Amino acid sequence: MNLLRGIKRCGKMTYIISRQRSTVAASARPLTDNGKFDRPSIVTNEIPGPKTRALLERAAVVHNTGAINFFCDYEKSKGNYLVDADGNVLLDCYQQISSMPLGYNYPGFLDIYKDESSLVSVVNRAALGNFPPVNFTKDLETLLTVAPKGLTNVVTLACGSCSNENAYKALFMWYQRRQRGEEPLGSDQNIESCMMNKPPGSPNLSILSFSGAFHGRTLGCLSTTHSKWIHKIDIPAFDWPIADFPQLKYPLEEFKRENDAEEARCLAQVEELIERWRTKSPVAGLIIEPIQAEGGDRHASDDYFRKLRNIATKYDIGFICDEVQTGMAISGRFWAHDYWNLDKSPDIVTFAKKMITGGFFFSDEIKWKEGYRIFNTWMSDPSKFPILEHTLDVVKSEDLAARAAGVGEHLLSGLKDFERRYDFLSAARGRGTFCAIDAVDTNTRDSVVKTALSNGLLIGGCGEKTIRFRPSLIFSIQEADMALGILDDVMQKIAP
Repeated sequence: MNLLRGIKRCGKMTYIISRQRSTVAASARPLTDNGKFDRPSIVTNEIPGPKTRALLERAAVVHNTGAINFFCDYEKSKGNYLVDADGNVLLDCYQQISSMPLGYNYPGFLDIYKDESSLVSVVNRAALGNFPPVNFTKDLETLLTVAPKGLTNVVTLACGSCSNENAYKALFMWYQRRQRGEEPLGSDQNIESCMMNKPPGSPNLSILSFSGAFHGRTLGCLSTTHSKWIHKIDIPAFDWPIADFPQLKYPLEEFKRENDAEEARCLAQVEELIERWRTKSPVAGLIIEPIQAEGGDRHASDDYFRKLRNIATKYDIGFICDEVQTGMAISGRFWAHDYWNLDKSPDIVTFAKKMITGGFFFSDEIKWKEGYRIFNTWMSDPSKFPILEHTLDVVKSEDLAARAAGVGEHLLSGLKDFERRYDFLSAARGRGTFCAIDAVDTNTRDSVVKTALSNGLLIGGCGEKTIRFRPSLIFSIQEADMALGILDDVMQKIAP
């Protein structure tokens, strides 16, 4: 079957909408003359289709396939359209869990590796911690062109989890350096005790995190992750303080008094926890997301974050801003924390996903001087740096942060229209194209996501009942209308 396009008027919104016709040849392709997709196309009766199911069966013999949605044909995928193993063409508003800045096979990107110098970095993966290539300093300087205000240092790593994990280590090192004063780092007492996992070499310190947070799946990160139990169960965790993240009521303008009180309560709790843990496991720092992503796209006001930063300054503890999902322009600013207009920058900002590589920016105060303290063999993948450099050029030259802001406003307007028309939807919210809306419960949310997929739209779920959008930075208003049109049909089918 194929998807035919039409126009449907919904209140004040006009959506491009897709309707199914069951007799279209499976070989039909939604391709324009220049070889780009201009709409979704479904050729199997269900997703995953027979080819994906066969691949799943083969993989399951030697691999846990419980998290696999379907297999993809990345060679055929283009822009905002993902092609699965069965040939279904999906309008992808999820983009590899918020990881593709410019969609699939962006023009000219494949040619990067026709350049021998770029190909050399693929063939010879450098151990960056010990043996970086001659152009590594240039790569670091490229990263620093987008460094958050006030942060003049950067370390590269492989992924979001290891970025946050090593950020914790850097914060602990900074905290202990100030506690130690003139005492030598490698005193006999420190050396002997750390090798036995005992103080003072292994100090009893903590990182404060927030309910609903997700910071990764390594052991330290899991201790600060509180979004899904499946990530954490059976895994030992550090006994570290957990503060409530504000639970705002929507529409925000109708609940200002209640939301202000909720944020004040949560901020007071943060201070109380810092005070209470001083004698148990002193808080060296806190970590927070500008928007809690995996926890259900939960927002707080800019004023809340400013006051939280002031609390960290007051108690002289570190402030880590986790921009793994929100970084690289999707929020309408290059860094989502830019909206806060802080008097003092975060001490550390972590990144990954759309940034192609992982790592963190940090202040001069955090900087350490000894080798091997933040270290692993690879320290990122140098073969990805040419893609990062070209991506940053496109983001800047095309002003894709402004585009995300404009398209996101249009998308959010459509979600708010849904909220008015469907009583099982609520709390439409977002910044840039980092948008979400809540269903009435988990089953309804899952039904929306599954039915949308069968109609050619790939979106995601998070939290208990949230539908989330994570499109690329080249997502257009026309594609937003198409997504809203498909969703409108889905909502009508699901509506009681």
